[in-house]
Order: sequence, then C-alpha cells, then structure tokens
Amino acid sequence: MKAIYTNGTFYTMNTSKPTVQSIVVDNERILDMGAHEDMILQWGRKGTPIINMEEKTIIPGLIDSHLHISSVGINSLELNLIGIKSKDELLAAIKKKASTLLPGEWILGRGWDENIFPDKRIPSIQELDYVAPYFPLFLPRICGHAFLVNSRALSLCGYHTDMFVPYGGTIVTDPSSSKPTSLLLETASTLITKHIPQKSFSQLKDALKNALQDAVSLGLTSIHTNDPNYLGGAIQTYKLFNELVNKEGIGPRSNLLMDYDYLEELKASNMFTGYGNNKVMIGAIKLFADGALGGRTALLSQPYEDDGNNFGNAMYDNDELFQIIKDIRENNMPVAIHAIGDLALKNVLDSLDLFEPTRFRDRLIHVSILNEVLMERLKGSNRISDVQPKFVTSDYPWIIDRLGEYRAKFAYPFKTLLQNGVLCAGGSDAPIEPLNPLLGIHAAVTRKKREETHDGYNVQEKLSMYEAIQLFTLGGAYATNEEYEKGTLERGKLCDMTVLSQDPFRMKSADELLTTKVEMTVIGGEIKYRNNELIN
Repeated sequence: MKAIYTNGTFYTMNTSKPTVQSIVVDNERILDMGAHEDMILQWGRKGTPIINMEEKTIIPGLIDSHLHISSVGINSLELNLIGIKSKDELLAAIKKKASTLLPGEWILGRGWDENIFPDKRIPSIQELDYVAPYFPLFLPRICGHAFLVNSRALSLCGYHTDMFVPYGGTIVTDPSSSKPTSLLLETASTLITKHIPQKSFSQLKDALKNALQDAVSLGLTSIHTNDPNYLGGAIQTYKLFNELVNKEGIGPRSNLLMDYDYLEELKASNMFTGYGNNKVMIGAIKLFADGALGGRTALLSQPYEDDGNNFGNAMYDNDELFQIIKDIRENNMPVAIHAIGDLALKNVLDSLDLFEPTRFRDRLIHVSILNEVLMERLKGSNRISDVQPKFVTSDYPWIIDRLGEYRAKFAYPFKTLLQNGVLCAGGSDAPIEPLNPLLGIHAAVTRKKREETHDGYNVQEKLSMYEAIQLFTLGGAYATNEEYEKGTLERGKLCDMTVLSQDPFRMKSADELLTTKVEMTVIGGEIKYRNNELIN
C-alpha cells in the first residue's frame, strides 16, 4: 500500500540529505522523499493516503541491539524486585508473595541489587527460610549472574557438599561452617532451574505478546533478542515469534539470538543465521565468556579492587571456548559472545582470530572494561560491539569500588570506541535495564543520572546526540548486516520510523529526553502505535 507521510521534520541520519519534509512509502519501503510540495505533486493523486505528521520530529526506527524480550514479559508475571532499596524491603516483598501462593508453588522473580542497599548486604539463607519456609525460592540478581535461593530450593536439587557444580559456577558457602549461604553464582543456577515448573505455551505467548507491545509503544521497530532459555528452546522460540510478529502483526522486527546449547536443535531443523524474513530472523549463536561486575564474576586481568583474590569467572577454559567457536563456524554461523571483563574479551578475541569470518558479523556483547590493545582488536568490518549505555548510570559510582579509580576510567569507553573506528550498536539488555531506548540515548550523552550535579562519569566518553541516536539506529542495523535495509531513512530502505514529542537535536539539555514521549511507531510504512494506542 502506498502512503505519504508529510509535514514533519524527518531526520534521515544520512549526511547526504540530513532532513526532509515528506516520505513516500510503497510496499513497506521508502519510495521517495523530499519537500512537501514535491511529494504531494508527484505522488498525491489517485487517492493516495496522506498522513499529516503535524510538524512532529521523526527519526529512523529505533533498534535495541541486545535484550531478552521474553524475560521482560515473564517478569511482569513474577516478583519484581527492581528498585528494592534494602534487605528488609526485599524480605518483606518475599514474605508478601509467599502469602499468596499455594503449596508446591515457587517464589520466582528478578531484579534485586545489593549495591543500592545501605549496608550492601544480601539476606542470609536463614532469613530467606524464615520469610518463605514452605516454598522453594529462586531470585536472580538484576544482572542475571547471581541468584538467591532458600533451603527448600537447595533440597529439591539434592544439594550435598560434594555435588557436581557446572564449570564456571559457584555455590557460595560460609567459610566458618562450610554450609551454603543464600547465593549461587553463574552456571550453578542450572542446578535449580531444571526443577522449576515450565510455563505453558499459552502463558509464554501471552507474556511475550505483552512485552512486544511494550517495545512498540516505546518506539522500537527492531529488536535483537536472546530468549530460548526462557521460551522452551530454539524451535519453540521461533514458533512464538513467528506466530506473534509474522502472523498476528504484533511487535517489532525480531532478530533471534540463539544460545549455543540449542545449536543441534537448530541444525536438526535446518535453521541457521539468516533463516526467516525481515520480520523474524535467526541471528547469531549466543554464549557467555564471563559473568558480571555486580557479582564480581566478570573475568578481569587484575583482581577486583574490593576482593583482592578474585579475578572473576571464566565460563569456559580457552580450549573449550576454541572448540565451541569451531563448532559454530563449521556451521558457517557468527557468534554473539557476552564478554564484560578485559581478560574475558582477550580470550574471546584470541579464539576468534583463528577463524575466518562468516558473511554475518560476529558480535561482542557488553565489552565493558577495555584497554587500547583490545579496542584496536575490536576494529574491522566483520565485528561489532553491542554496548549498553544505561549501564553507566546504573553501575557508577559502585563500579569504582570494584575496579579502582584508574581502571574505572576505561569502563564503557563509547566515544573512544567510535573514534577508533569500532562498529558499535546500542541496546538495553532489558530487563536488566529499562526497555525504553530514550534512557539509553540519554545515558550515552550525559553519563550521569538526572539528579546528579557533576559533569558525568568519564566526561571524555560522552557522545553527541547524533552519535547516541546513531547507536540505536544505524548501529543496530550493522549488527545484523542490515545496514542497506534499515537504520537510516533512504530510498529503497524499509520504512521504519519513530515519532517523538520533542526534537532531540534542538534540546537545551539532554535531560529533556527523559520527558520525551513516543507519539507514533511506524514499521514497514504501517502505523503500529499512535497516541498511546497500539494498532495491529
């Protein structure tokens, strides 16, 4: 269907033609663009619909390059612990949830962060047992790399002192008694998760539908999302997205990162990177090289400043990491590797350098702690760094305790990465951070919370508004080798657009982004959201 979007300021993010007044769309793609009078004169006949943008600001459709959209939806059904400000408040929330459950049900949820507690202490297992004595409990930290459990949960997994713990994982024990505390780290969580009852297909579909609709309402026209562990495997994940996005027209375009554990499942179904269409597509193979800074499991080349014997956790030894990448490459697929610590990234790059690239870019996810050598190695047209600007405002100032003043200066160096020619894409890692992409853009520009009065953490790494928006538009397109399909507004590209209530390029302060609303989301020339209403 042909239509004309006109009477707006369309920022193309293409330097050859930075702004236009009108865009003509036909069959999902931009047919023409230019001045209002020219487009109406040339294309506004024979009943072509004309959509008046009422002088609004339009940018290319926003892209979130890394998140877990199903977890966003599932979390809405469980105990939301984001923003809990103390251990006592956390225990009270657990106790309240326990009062609503039936025998045999689990207490599930996510989002606690001890770094914002006054004493930075997590509950003991005795405290968790006291508030939830009859229900097994499993509560991932906000980062998803540390987990609270109670005695009932440990008993269900058959805990004993000599039990096997998967490589890279830890059941934290009390040094004085050698008994487990309430904390599991990294892969030790799998000892518990395999005992948690699976949600039904319809429950998962409802949760995913709600999250996809939230994404569209926030101006996201594309997402790159990692979900098989939450949605029952690779094939069921593809089926759920296919039903919702392709068949029911719900949600943004979705590139599906598939965990390495499901590679054989994909191969058996003849599904590889690029399988699908421009609405739902199989993406790279996801794996973890290390953990997270919050739980001190990110793998560092030097020990943690506040834990002098701890370097973090490697999820694989280097030989195993090499074999995994070899397995993926033998299927001509790219990798998407979580690497937060500098040593983790070095290990990953050492292995990747031994293999020829595929036609799809390899993705280095987070790349939080860097140095000049690593940044040089990240350069190249066959690699892209998936960065999360919102981490800056969430992790400072406590990250200084973890790393010390000197190393913290090399955390999240977005400006230096771009100046050094490293391809970068912007994401949220939701639900770890909020889904709203404008918050990520704000963090990239300001590198501080709104209420903070300083100039920003590592001010030399601030991005311009243009650079920050480009992370969440063209950068996201590069991450999936779709830079000729989307990411800018140009003739022949998909007509994906985000309409904002304020012009980000004319703001007196970037803090105005925090009050900016998405007024319309357009995917393939079709309005999917307008004025607080979803349109399917």
